[in-house]
Amino acid sequence: MVPRIAIIDQNTLEATGLKSIIDNIIPMVDVSLFSSLDDMLAESETPFFHFFVSSQILLSNADFFLQHPHQTIVLTSQPMTSPQFERFHTLNTAQMEHDLIKSLLRLHQHGHGSPNGHGFQHGNMQEKDIVGPDIDISMREAEVLALVVRGFINKEIADQLCISLPTVISHRKNICKKLHMHSVSALTIYAVTHGIVSIDEI
Repeated sequence: MVPRIAIIDQNTLEATGLKSIIDNIIPMVDVSLFSSLDDMLAESETPFFHFFVSSQILLSNADFFLQHPHQTIVLTSQPMTSPQFERFHTLNTAQMEHDLIKSLLRLHQHGHGSPNGHGFQHGNMQEKDIVGPDIDISMREAEVLALVVRGFINKEIADQLCISLPTVISHRKNICKKLHMHSVSALTIYAVTHGIVSIDEI
């Protein structure tokens, strides 16, 4: 059975954007959007691995989410200091996309490092099932990719690796073609989930 994640948020734009990022980070899950807890409970009897829920919906349905503290991640646009949120992980959705991706990747890695933690948990799923099949990128392409996601421009990458600028451009094109990814955000997710760079490097 494919693991399921529920995003429960009345802000459709925010929920759709978050779904897109989660789909990239963990492609082997089914992410469903709901505008209320009642909608989620009425839609399906299939259990969810995690609930990404707006702070307003969480407060309105505290009894339900307090029964699932390790599965619940509260979506917020500002730091939460209320004792009501102490049992939950929070995710600041007002961050720039790059920082939001880093936060989600941290939650993802925390779930792998701590099976009883509050992050993404995958039961018997293996890391290779979550990040997808191995793709044959060369060692040099991996070096270029690492520098790209760390924010270096082509000229700086060429200088660091002692290769020509056209060679860097060629490597970048090959990487994007092989991975079927063209945004730096998508490349960042791939690089972190495949151990090419650590979250602290980006």
